[in-house]
Amino acid sequence: MKTVITYGSFDLFHEGHHNLLKRAKALGDKLIVGVTTEQFDIYRGKLNVVDSLMRRVDRVRQTGFADEIIIEDHEGQKIEDIQKYKADIIVFGSDWVEKCNYLNKYCEVVYLERTKNVSSTILRHERSGIIRLGIVGTGRIAERFMQETKFVSGVDVAGVFNPRTESAKKFGKKYEVQPYFEDFDGFLKQMDAIYVATPHDTHYEYICKALLFKKHVLCEKPMALSKRDVEALFHIAFENKVVLMEAIKTAYAPGFIKLLSIAESGRIGNIYDVEAAFTKLIPYDPDIREYNPTVGGSFTELASYSVLPIVKLLGNNYQSLDFESFLAENCADIYTKARFKYDNAIATAKTGIGVKSEGQLLISGTKGYILVKSPWWLLKSFDVCCENIHENETFSAPFPGFGLRYELADFIRNISDPTHRNFKFSKEDSIFMSVVIENFLKYAHRR
Repeated sequence: MKTVITYGSFDLFHEGHHNLLKRAKALGDKLIVGVTTEQFDIYRGKLNVVDSLMRRVDRVRQTGFADEIIIEDHEGQKIEDIQKYKADIIVFGSDWVEKCNYLNKYCEVVYLERTKNVSSTILRHERSGIIRLGIVGTGRIAERFMQETKFVSGVDVAGVFNPRTESAKKFGKKYEVQPYFEDFDGFLKQMDAIYVATPHDTHYEYICKALLFKKHVLCEKPMALSKRDVEALFHIAFENKVVLMEAIKTAYAPGFIKLLSIAESGRIGNIYDVEAAFTKLIPYDPDIREYNPTVGGSFTELASYSVLPIVKLLGNNYQSLDFESFLAENCADIYTKARFKYDNAIATAKTGIGVKSEGQLLISGTKGYILVKSPWWLLKSFDVCCENIHENETFSAPFPGFGLRYELADFIRNISDPTHRNFKFSKEDSIFMSVVIENFLKYAHRR
C-alpha cells in the first residue's frame, strides 16, 4: 500500500483545494491530510485565516478524498509524520517548488500544479467571497507583493495592469496571473480591489479612477505628493464607500505595533527625541525613477519609513520643519535630513540613496530609551534600555518574508469588516505624510 500525505490551511475551501486533494489521492492508496492550526499559520506567516480549525477539517472530510485527517501545529512536524505514518509521497502545490526538497531524504516529494484563475469558492453562497485583487505596476515591489499574497487568506490575484503590454504579459506569465491588461478601465471592471505599485507621480490618477469605479485601493507610499490630493482621495473613497489605504509595511508589522505600545506605556518615560534613518545605495542613473529630479530622490523614496515613528509617537502638530540635502548632478537629493520641532520634543528623519548611514531607530525618554538596530524598518527585535542595566529587556516579533503580507491582511480585513478601525496607519497619518512630502518638494524646488 502506497501512502500519500499533504498539508494545508484549507481556509475558505475552494476548487483549487479540491483539485489538489483529488490529484494527491490518485498518487497512492491512502491519503493523509494535515490541517494546520491558526496559531501555526500565524507563526509561519500566513494571515487572515477565516474558518475555524474544525470547519476546515470538516471541509476536507466532506471531499471524501482523505482517509485520515491530522492536525499540524508545530515546525518540523512533517518529518515526524512522514516517519510515523510511513508516508511514501508528500504533496505540495506548485507555489512551493524546490522549497521542500529537503524532505526527499525521507520520502518522494511531488509538486502539483495549482488550479489557475480560481475566482470563487465552492461554498461561495455561505461567504461574501474572495476579494479579486488587481496589481497595477510590474516593478520590483509588485514582484515582492506577489510572493506575499499566498500567505493571506481571502484574496485572489485576478489580473495585472501595465500600459506597456509586454511588461504586463511577462509579469503575468512569471506569476501565473491572467488576464493581463493594457486598458485600465477594462481592468477595473473585473476587480474588487487594486494594489498600486507605480511611480509616485502616477498614484493619484490611478487611485482616483479606481475609487470612482467603487474599487478598494491599497497604494504604495507616498500615496500622493500633496495634502490637497490625499484629502481629495479620502473624500472620494468615503463618498463611494470603499477602503483606501497607504502601504507602508512597517506600520502594520507586529514588532512595530509592540514597540509603539511599550513606548506609549510610559516604560521609557516622556519621549523627547525620535531619530530614524533609512539609507540604501543606488548607483546614479538620471534615467531611473529614484533619480528623477522632480519627484525622485532619497526623501520621496524613503521618507515614509523614517517619518513613520515620528508621527506615530509625537503626532502631527509639529511647530517647525526644516531640511538639509546633498544633491546628485541632476539635482535629485542623494541624502536629506529633516528636523521636526514639537512643543516638548524634537525628531530627525534621515534618508539617502547616494550616502550610507546607520539605519537605526532611537527613541529617547526620561526613564530610558528604545533602540532598534539596522535595518529597523524590518523590525524583528528591539531593546528597551534603562539607567539600571538590570532593567533592560529585549523584545521580539515575527517579520517573515518581505513583511508585505501584514499590510495586505489589514487591507482585506478592512474590506470584509467596515466597522474595523484602521489605527495602524490612518487617514490622518497619510495626510500628515503628504504634508511632509509636499514641504520637502517645495524646499527642493527653491534650491
